[in-house]
Amino acid sequence: MASTYGRVNLLSSFGFTARWRHQAVLGLPLAMAGSVVDLMSGMGELWRSLARGLPASARVLGVDLSPEMARRTPREWHFATEVYVGDVLAWEPAAFADVVVSSFGLKTFDREQQRHLANKVGRVLKPGGTFSFVEVSVPPFLPLRVAYMFYLRWIIPIIGRLLLGDPDCYRMLGVYTQAFGNSKHFASCLQQAGLDVRHVSYFFGCATGARGVKPLLGP
Repeated sequence: MASTYGRVNLLSSFGFTARWRHQAVLGLPLAMAGSVVDLMSGMGELWRSLARGLPASARVLGVDLSPEMARRTPREWHFATEVYVGDVLAWEPAAFADVVVSSFGLKTFDREQQRHLANKVGRVLKPGGTFSFVEVSVPPFLPLRVAYMFYLRWIIPIIGRLLLGDPDCYRMLGVYTQAFGNSKHFASCLQQAGLDVRHVSYFFGCATGARGVKPLLGP
């Protein structure tokens, strides 16, 4: 998917994915951050939003399973960058982070993997550190849900084919989203990991997220 992902993602979402990424980052204390970890970082799509607030002294580490996505990640930013290629669930961080972020990778995790990931977020964050996740979700309002899921399952694969992508890969977007539902389970896993968390909804539940902070006197 790497060769067409950026174009399909932006065009098929009518720019909403870029907007949701920005909203997920908005309000995080980036100006004070020395280190940021982007989980399931893809091609660094979230870094454009991070760049609006991060100082030149900051360092951003992306973690992604795909070598091709990592290769296509832009490295020319005013802050230092690095991409670790590997399974985020097996990744062992070498240092703590001030901020942990992630966009549109959470839906590929089952409920137990989400629990594992939440525990990892709790370990990698410094006390007082903040986090924000955003993911495409199933809207609760029935008419919107029917139309939205039809679009994800059938129209986006066609767009992917027209842009010379693999429609079977893009068809999985609807499958993963339906199974994922929303971010509430992941939010509860983060809470069980000792983090202060709140569930966030974007555009009537078409995307949801979890954001919060690691308490200064956490477990």
